[in-house]
Amino acid sequence: MKGLRRAGLPGLALLVLAVLAVLILHGCVADRLAAIQADWRLSLEEVAPMPPRLEAAFVRQMVAAAPRAMPTRAPKPPTPRQQPAAVPHVQELALPESAASAVAENAPAAQAEAMAASSAASAVTDLPPVVAESPALPASAVAAADDEPGPEWPASTQLRYKLVGNYRGAVTGHAQVQWLRQGRRYQVHLDVGVGPSFAPLISRRMSSDGELGPQGISPKRYDEDTRVLFAERRRVSVLFQPGQVQLGDGRLAAAPAGVQDSASQFVQLTWLFLTGREQLRPGLVIQLPLALPRRVYAWAYEVMGEETLETPMGPLATWHLRPLREAVGGDLKSEVWLAPALQYLPVRLRIRQDEQTFIDLMLEVAPLQAER
Repeated sequence: MKGLRRAGLPGLALLVLAVLAVLILHGCVADRLAAIQADWRLSLEEVAPMPPRLEAAFVRQMVAAAPRAMPTRAPKPPTPRQQPAAVPHVQELALPESAASAVAENAPAAQAEAMAASSAASAVTDLPPVVAESPALPASAVAAADDEPGPEWPASTQLRYKLVGNYRGAVTGHAQVQWLRQGRRYQVHLDVGVGPSFAPLISRRMSSDGELGPQGISPKRYDEDTRVLFAERRRVSVLFQPGQVQLGDGRLAAAPAGVQDSASQFVQLTWLFLTGREQLRPGLVIQLPLALPRRVYAWAYEVMGEETLETPMGPLATWHLRPLREAVGGDLKSEVWLAPALQYLPVRLRIRQDEQTFIDLMLEVAPLQAER
């Protein structure tokens, strides 16, 4: 008490003012950081707005069937060219001297006629062949045919999962995966809801958008949209460019060939096995570069072995794949169980942030597909 009396009211007032100044400074810094983040999200949305969602009508239920390698698109054979008709061999005849001199006098005119005939013949030879029973297709139809990626890609598919896991305690919920494609364009949407469906505590959508090519999936962008009850909505985006990727905080990083994102990686694995490019066997390691929101990983999956899972479609044989390395800094890692009898689609997914935070998705109903 005596110490406080010696300090007097002016000293206490200075101390209170100093504390208030520190608090105000921290508040201003926090507000500025929030404004910077908001500006970044706004600028990202202005530069690269989220693409509209593709539409598909899921009209048939998948039935488990023995796997078979899907045929890939064969290259187009070259257009055959017309060959000139064979010229019969003419035996040379000995001409009388008078006839020979006449031929020599008319040689320039004959050569000119021969050159003209040769030019006409070559012009006819260079013309494309005419096939009466195969009329030419309009340019729009040819472009549409060239845009079709081929039969090795699954039709648009919807899978629904039951969710269990742990997030500050046991949680339950539901999830859905939609694989959508139109020509060479594709989208993958993984929607996860923790808690009751009418008012989820946490919901997250992981979306990939890009193109299909000879080496599989080529992402153009990835969006991760998270909503937490009583908290601000948060979205991060990863943009893919030739040779590099723009991460969720705006930093640029080198992107190796074949890089995938959090959502596209599962369909890329399906495509590798469905087409026979990789043969499933215990111990097989699949190199799969992965661009997550915070960094690019030299990712790899190891095939652990076969497991039979109980599903609404009955027992299904699956192959269990597990990442070989850990994600860091809050990035997510995923284990996957692929079912050969369901076109190697994921029957089970286990997505983990750390040992105490994870969700486990198990197929809830038979998958639905669109007509090709």
